[in-house]
Amino acid sequence: MAYERRERADLGTLPGPATTATTTHDVGLLVLRLTVGLAMAGHGTQKLFGWWGGPGLTATGKGFTMSGYPAGEAMAVIAGLSETLGGLGLALGLLTPLAGAVLIGTFVNILAVRGVNSFFAPRGVELELALLAGIVAITLTGPGRFSVDRFLPVLNESRPRYSLLALLLGLVVGFVVLLVRD
Repeated sequence: MAYERRERADLGTLPGPATTATTTHDVGLLVLRLTVGLAMAGHGTQKLFGWWGGPGLTATGKGFTMSGYPAGEAMAVIAGLSETLGGLGLALGLLTPLAGAVLIGTFVNILAVRGVNSFFAPRGVELELALLAGIVAITLTGPGRFSVDRFLPVLNESRPRYSLLALLLGLVVGFVVLLVRD
């Protein structure tokens, strides 16, 4: 409710400091969404197309097979599409809860494969945890005003419910995919 009042203030009905605070909040979310979303989309295109020096589908598929997943190349396609489409959805603020769920499920598997034995590089998971934290934060807070979701009334009406459902969906699907791993 308080956020809705601040958002209405940003639309010009009430001038004052609340407008600045909400605008900076939305710009901060935009920066976070673009950074995390485009990074994830880039990782996905590395898997799918070999762009940006990535391995491409065949090598990524072999990596999935070596990590214990059946049908390694199919898993590479699923992972590549999840990262690419989830990342672009996050960057655009388009269906943000769903984009967050897709990426959270992906990170459940990334962390399971990488292991959490070490926090810092070279075998650490600090980067993965930082990206995951950004994804969870955006999923919970919403994408802000500078997003496509702003024009989708159904998402604005029940943001907290969709955010929590997205977190749960991402975790459940991520762990279900882990069950198929040897």
